[in-house]
Amino acid sequence: MSTDESKSRADALKVKGNEHYKARRFDEARAAYEQAWETHKDITYLNNLAAVYFEQGEYDKAIETCEKAVEEGREVRADFKLIAKALGRIGTSYMRKDDYDSAIKYLQKSLLEHRTPDILSKLKEAERTKSERDRLAYIDPAKADAAREEGNVAFKAGDYVTSVTHYSESIKRNPEDARGYTNRAAAYTKLMALPEALKDAEKAIEVDPKFVKGYIRKSNVLYAMKDFDKAYAAIEEAMEKDESNAHTKEISQQFSKVTSALSSSRAGETDEQTYARAMRDPEVQQIMSDPVFQSILQQAQQDPKSLQQHMVQNEGVRKKVEVLVRAGIIKTGPR
Repeated sequence: MSTDESKSRADALKVKGNEHYKARRFDEARAAYEQAWETHKDITYLNNLAAVYFEQGEYDKAIETCEKAVEEGREVRADFKLIAKALGRIGTSYMRKDDYDSAIKYLQKSLLEHRTPDILSKLKEAERTKSERDRLAYIDPAKADAAREEGNVAFKAGDYVTSVTHYSESIKRNPEDARGYTNRAAAYTKLMALPEALKDAEKAIEVDPKFVKGYIRKSNVLYAMKDFDKAYAAIEEAMEKDESNAHTKEISQQFSKVTSALSSSRAGETDEQTYARAMRDPEVQQIMSDPVFQSILQQAQQDPKSLQQHMVQNEGVRKKVEVLVRAGIIKTGPR
């Protein structure tokens, strides 16, 4: 039989196999693809055969068949796209086998042969899954506590760089413990890495909205950044959260610092200067550009009591008013 004849017969078998495959008659499809491969050595048929094994959940056989396709394809210098397809199916088979290290290895190999959006998407999925599993496997609250204590020792010794390393380890070991974030925020503050410190303080609050020290730390960081309005707002939140009065002294000291700094920074300001300063704050800008809130302010100019009514009835309005009071734009209002 000539090469052209064998190729023609094999392709006809492949067509039958495809029909069976689409109808999910996998045993018949497998037989057709196997016969096609025996008739003519084109790794397309092996790739199709591997697809059948994959659909049947026989992932080891799918891998074995694709490995054979790669080996045979290398020998005859098959189209790199066919090699890539076989390597990609090995990768996805390993994903189904829950072996993400091997999956990533073969998906990367596939992309080196031929880059396709499908395989790239699967690689990203495999990398995300592996990363998350590694993260979860690393969690150990006891080791987190030990690392945090090591951080405390380094912090008290004035070795803030080392304390950051230990606190970071503590966070990795137990990312749901807000203490790791506030401790690292304190170390970052000592190192004057204030944006990082603020991020950690906010993360502590996100992890545990009732964690009073998160708000205190946030106020401390904002104070160091000379953002006294927001430092004031944070220490006010700390007061609200400290229902047991366990942090009264620390809150009182921070409140005094912030209110003193606010008074000093605004001493002698004209109304125009106050407005210009306040409008440099994106939060204030957003509030002042809200047409609904603008109408509330206009109503308050005619009827000052209406503002209090809006604040009682609407929590969102109350918070916006408090921001403007702290910024100095509203001169009167509840404190």
